[in-house]
Amino acid sequence: MSDQIVVIGSSNTDFIMKMERLPRKGETITNAVFMQTFGGKGANTAVGAARAGGNVAFINCVGDDAFGPMIIEAMRRAGVQTDGILQAQGIASGSALVMIDANGDNYLSVAPGANYCLTAGDIDQMAGLIASSAMVMLQYEILPETLYAAIDLASRLQKPILFNYAPARPIDESYFAKIRYLVVNEVEAEALCGFAVNSSEQAEAATAALLQRGAQAVVITLGGRGVIATDRTGSFHVPAYSVKVVDTTAAGDIFCGALAVALVEGRSLPESIRFANAAAAIAVSRLGAQPSAPSREEIEAFLRTGDRP
Repeated sequence: MSDQIVVIGSSNTDFIMKMERLPRKGETITNAVFMQTFGGKGANTAVGAARAGGNVAFINCVGDDAFGPMIIEAMRRAGVQTDGILQAQGIASGSALVMIDANGDNYLSVAPGANYCLTAGDIDQMAGLIASSAMVMLQYEILPETLYAAIDLASRLQKPILFNYAPARPIDESYFAKIRYLVVNEVEAEALCGFAVNSSEQAEAATAALLQRGAQAVVITLGGRGVIATDRTGSFHVPAYSVKVVDTTAAGDIFCGALAVALVEGRSLPESIRFANAAAAIAVSRLGAQPSAPSREEIEAFLRTGDRP
């Protein structure tokens, strides 16, 4: 049986400014430190899964600018199979501007560029790759019609789907019935449920509401308060690990990548979430998106020596 995880999603070049505090409207901060890395929710997830020990292939579209080949090479160096990355002509690759303060909080602005050139037809052309997978992972930095095509195809091929509903955008919720694992944070859960998710009790109510909409398991990440998850067997809470936060960028993406690896390896959902929590804890203690993704060895060492929840 294949253990390959196929990630379908976005890639970006990230331009990062690290500063003591985020600027107010109209204010200029002049003492920032600049860093250029690679990101995008899809690419971050793929790198996070590969470094966590997964066998990962990535389906994506880059532009014909100078950054396209650099994005592909960065994925290869991370151990991701890149045959599914396409190149669009006459458009720039995706890019993101990120400002991060001393607490790890951030402002982000994303230009999707070639990410929006990945079409439903392209997904159909990747049917062979998807058919050979053990799990398909999706986020929402691609066009809705491309997302729906990917869900439909993976469902027809009877492949489990892990969908990270991020960022929160309008969606046809009838597709949730085809999702094995739905992963959201508090903001995304509120966008779907219509009520605030500021406490564990509200998170449990949100998981129950989302389970009723069709997903077989719902996972809500609550930052430092851990994770609330619900599946057909019941609801449970997995505490977070306590670490010094440097940058929260991509923490959710890396969590999802590690979660998929553990699930494909046959671990239970609670144990998979503990593994993913460890990966995310390491990630937030580092600067940058993909550079913060920990290796399998680092995750296992953290689980052995960290403050076990």
